[in-house]
Amino acid sequence: MAISVKGKGKQVARTRRHLRVRKRVTGTAERPRLVVTRSSRHMVAQLVDDTTGRTLASASTLEADLRVAEGDKVAKARRVGELVAERAKSAGVDAAVFDRGGNKYHGRVAAVADGAREGGLTL
Repeated sequence: MAISVKGKGKQVARTRRHLRVRKRVTGTAERPRLVVTRSSRHMVAQLVDDTTGRTLASASTLEADLRVAEGDKVAKARRVGELVAERAKSAGVDAAVFDRGGNKYHGRVAAVADGAREGGLTL
């Protein structure tokens, strides 16, 4: 993976943290990786099996029912976690490893993890 981490700034720091996390966190078929992608407006959560490179389940605030949902961004992020856990259960997955994507485990990222736990996924 050839990602340049030269320079300064928040994005470079996040990339460095992400690479540090990804050195240790890998997903398998029994316990896939719950990847959280955070933008300023949306949240995306995917369950990835790194041995085959396949996405097993995903949920996002870009989906039509979450786009029109009431509440702030944290509430929508929690709903994304619940949705991905629900879809993981239907795919036969009940445990995952959490990949915060270099973001701090705080706010919307933590809300996705809490929602996934409430949905029955073991992290």
